[in-house]
Amino acid sequence: MREQVLVGAEVSLYTGKLRCYLRYKQIPFKQLLATQEVYKTVIIPRTGVRYIPILITDDDFALQDTTEIIDFLENRYPTMSVYPESPLQHLIALLLEIYGDEWLVIPAMHYRWNYAENREFAWQEFGYTAIPNATRDEQYQLGKKLAEPFAGALPMLGVTDEAIGAIEQSYLALLTDLNNHFKEHAFLLGGIPCIADFGLIGPLYAHLYRDPCSKRLLGNHAPYVAEWVSKMVAGGCRSGRLLPGDQVPATLWRVLQRMFSEQGPVIEQTLKQVKEWAANHNEREIPRAVGSATFNLAGQEFKRLTFPYMQWMWQRAADYYQQLNTAERKSVDAAMVYIPGAIDLLNNPIAVRLERVKNRLLVMNK
Repeated sequence: MREQVLVGAEVSLYTGKLRCYLRYKQIPFKQLLATQEVYKTVIIPRTGVRYIPILITDDDFALQDTTEIIDFLENRYPTMSVYPESPLQHLIALLLEIYGDEWLVIPAMHYRWNYAENREFAWQEFGYTAIPNATRDEQYQLGKKLAEPFAGALPMLGVTDEAIGAIEQSYLALLTDLNNHFKEHAFLLGGIPCIADFGLIGPLYAHLYRDPCSKRLLGNHAPYVAEWVSKMVAGGCRSGRLLPGDQVPATLWRVLQRMFSEQGPVIEQTLKQVKEWAANHNEREIPRAVGSATFNLAGQEFKRLTFPYMQWMWQRAADYYQQLNTAERKSVDAAMVYIPGAIDLLNNPIAVRLERVKNRLLVMNK
């Protein structure tokens, strides 16, 4: 049987997430660089979209989106599941995946494109990925051109000149909290990685660990976080276990509090705006953005676009919470009191549900 093929790039946030997962699960795979030619002949024809990574399975299915890929592979390779069995740990893991995938992209994109040293590095990396056999100067020039849409997306994410100070203040505070955690624990929920670790590794590796200026900042400010990144990239650890008794480390509550204070209001606004969009449009496919949302960092309010994909990710956590039995719900609720607003948001009705079909985000039952 053939190996899986991971099509992506070292510079890509979500490629880093999936590569770490494949290494941890010890799933045989080879890598195919997402060059311009590979985009034309593999990525677009096989998926219909221009996003990386994609995974071509050993029986020749082409999958896109790291969350769906991981779920697909978990079914095929159930040993050492990255989803905790106990209810509180499982829910916390899903929440932290959303935080890493959908919120930490803010500091990741800021540091990459607003710091000249990182920007120059990324231009070269983009160019190498596109045309690996060209000269460094040719790669640099093309990389600079290819990077324009990514750098141009900063205001859409809320990364504006006015927000930079607050973004950096929030990120450094998060690094402090994570550093305190990883000083005591090898991974987020104990001695082995879970889906939470794979959610956070994407931004914390590809952008904030590899880009040179960010790498120095991470190493100097949070050496235990840098050590965790190194372990994740090397394949994690399979000999440990999650904390017993459905425990969540006390050091994680500050991280979760930050998630719900910053990202929670945006999730709530997203649910509302998706509902409003669906009420005013007949088509099923929903745009990448459907309005704007306000968010708060370091006591200041800013705006960004509203991305329905964040709701699709949130549905996974909310659905899991809603299907808990009475005893499990009582236990989870007792723990979640440490996170203001979390229980209310988990109980917030999702009036219009979203689904992914053939790599498109659609309104369900429409």
